[in-house]
Amino acid sequence: MAVAGQKRKRTASENILPTPQAQHPYLSGNFAPIQQTLPLTKCQYTGRIPEELADGEYVRNGSNPVSNEDLGRDAHWFDGDGMLSGVSFTKNKTNGDMTPEFVNQFVLTDLYLSTLSSPELKVPILPSIATLVNPLASFIWTTIRILRTILLVILSHLPGSKQSIKKISVANTNVLFHDGRALATCESGPPMRIQLPSLETVGWYNGASAEGEPKKEDAVKEKVLGEEGGLLGFMREWSTAHPKVDPRTKEMLMYHACFAPPYVQYSVIPQSTESPGDPTGTSRSKLLNVGVPGVSGAKMMHDFGVSSSHTVIMDLPLSLDPLNQLKGQPTVSYDPTKPSRFGIFPRRDPSKMQWFETDACCIFHTANTWDDVDVRGSATAVNMLACRLTSATMIFATGNIAPPVETRKKAVATVKKRMPFFSKYDDDIDQTYYEQEQSVFSDSPTEEKEALLHIASAKPDEYFDDLFNEEQCRLYYYHFDLPSQSIMHQWALSVIPLEFPSVRPDVEMQEARYIYGCSTTTTDFGSALGKATKIDALAKVDAKTLIARGCASPPRSVTGVVDTRSVCQILDSTDPNDAIQVFRMPDGWYAQEPRFVAANSNRSEDDGYLLFYAFDESQLDDGGNVPPDTDRNTRAKSELWVIDAKNMTDIVARVHLPQRVPYGLHGTWFSAEQIRNQRAIDSIRNTAKAMEAKGDGWWMRTRGWIEGVLR
Repeated sequence: MAVAGQKRKRTASENILPTPQAQHPYLSGNFAPIQQTLPLTKCQYTGRIPEELADGEYVRNGSNPVSNEDLGRDAHWFDGDGMLSGVSFTKNKTNGDMTPEFVNQFVLTDLYLSTLSSPELKVPILPSIATLVNPLASFIWTTIRILRTILLVILSHLPGSKQSIKKISVANTNVLFHDGRALATCESGPPMRIQLPSLETVGWYNGASAEGEPKKEDAVKEKVLGEEGGLLGFMREWSTAHPKVDPRTKEMLMYHACFAPPYVQYSVIPQSTESPGDPTGTSRSKLLNVGVPGVSGAKMMHDFGVSSSHTVIMDLPLSLDPLNQLKGQPTVSYDPTKPSRFGIFPRRDPSKMQWFETDACCIFHTANTWDDVDVRGSATAVNMLACRLTSATMIFATGNIAPPVETRKKAVATVKKRMPFFSKYDDDIDQTYYEQEQSVFSDSPTEEKEALLHIASAKPDEYFDDLFNEEQCRLYYYHFDLPSQSIMHQWALSVIPLEFPSVRPDVEMQEARYIYGCSTTTTDFGSALGKATKIDALAKVDAKTLIARGCASPPRSVTGVVDTRSVCQILDSTDPNDAIQVFRMPDGWYAQEPRFVAANSNRSEDDGYLLFYAFDESQLDDGGNVPPDTDRNTRAKSELWVIDAKNMTDIVARVHLPQRVPYGLHGTWFSAEQIRNQRAIDSIRNTAKAMEAKGDGWWMRTRGWIEGVLR
């Protein structure tokens, strides 16, 4: 009998073929991992490479499991070893010509090196997020997967191991620059320093220094992350995948979420006196692992908000707690009956926390956070733009798991409207909707999760959208009033789906006018089961204009929308000053997260370029698979596109890469100055020891047997 979480397969014989196994949407096509890496390799390009890219490098991180033999395993888009893919631009000092070079490297984490040294393993060492979120996975099956990980970690510390596992981060989510270091990040461990432009792995960063850096002589011992040691210290190293670096003060802000109270700790790391470049942060003190009061439990946190003076921690009803298993729930569990809580405190004083509550939701990415100040310069309110989802469906869908179904009260009516948000925008169908038995004008905090029939509204269509479109991912505006401790505004700027948001880097933590992000013309980011969300459109949102419109004529709280046009309607617009602009990919092409690079002319906030990887899916075979990546002549290849961020129309350059870049997560632009000002290193990590032949003897044979059992 198959255990929940496993795939049941029919036994093959001479006359009966094996039952075909459905392809996992996040292990096939251009989501499939790639195993070969390339050093800096010259690329051809078409168009014009902007001068602003000279001697800089675009780098994107993503999950790329090195153990990928069992395609029927539980798998999730967020699983897998970190792989960095970059394009650097070298300027010829003589003639000014620009040469793009592609490079990709695995992040050499403890887990990656340990996996290399244990070829018997057919699936990754860590349990899949899909296993942890699956409501149908049994307690026994989930416990077995967790115990397998624990045993493999213990085994890595015993004789015969090539690499002990001291950190369980795969460093596969994000990449950023702070204080002379490029850092790769993931929630399950500390940041990992990498070297630019080669993308080699230097070592773990502990809040004071990184492995592989020169030792300071006669230096006073600095406080480091998780310095208390033991299990608690191990968990206190776990850092957000989205640290924030203040472009003005050069401070890096992080939170650390774990399973034990206080469930969230907080760090502020200034730029040190030894750092080359801007010394702005030298007089500021360091905060490490300061407890954040009031968080309700162990949560799955991915991002937070930071303004110039305040920090926003999000305590949302998405738990990440092994003890959920004892309650008959998955380790990762979403409870739509509980509120979303936003904790706001002064940057350097978490003890002055203020909590704000509203309807349940999920937020994985914030776009920007800024203050309103009075005449004395004191903050009176904190504003935040974030990509708000109405459920946790995206977590399930990206693991190819059906989400739990919520129960609802029902009564029948009929209306003609656009198809749901996860279908074509411009196809009309007849729908049946359900009115709640209680008053439709109830102010219940759970109203968003039930039918909304505010027929008297002057804009009924936006409420019909909310009636049907449970799976929304929209750019939301929050205005937190500090004196009254109330949320004065909370509504969407647009109905279009938007995720992976970013702003021009030098206006972060200020009131940025423009938000850039990923969108889609066909589906919501909580994609249907068996399909993978793909990005066929990039959006530019004039947030300042839309917020002004919303404040002048406020939409309904929580469910209201300022701009109710669909992606297709926006694409049809001929207004050159439209508050929303969309760049649509050619048919069959899909994009990844874009990043902004400012133009030297600097005439306006949007004067610059967006860089992103693009892939043409006509290269896939009839089964939706990529050709073998090992064949240089036939393998699929990606491109790096550079488009004009001001008009969102012109493709300025296309860099033709020597291989494909799988659809991944977050990236950034490293300037020539940042690359020049990297801190010195003494050593880098390598795979030589992990690849050494194993010894012989009874213990090594026993180890091999154990690894075979746990594979």
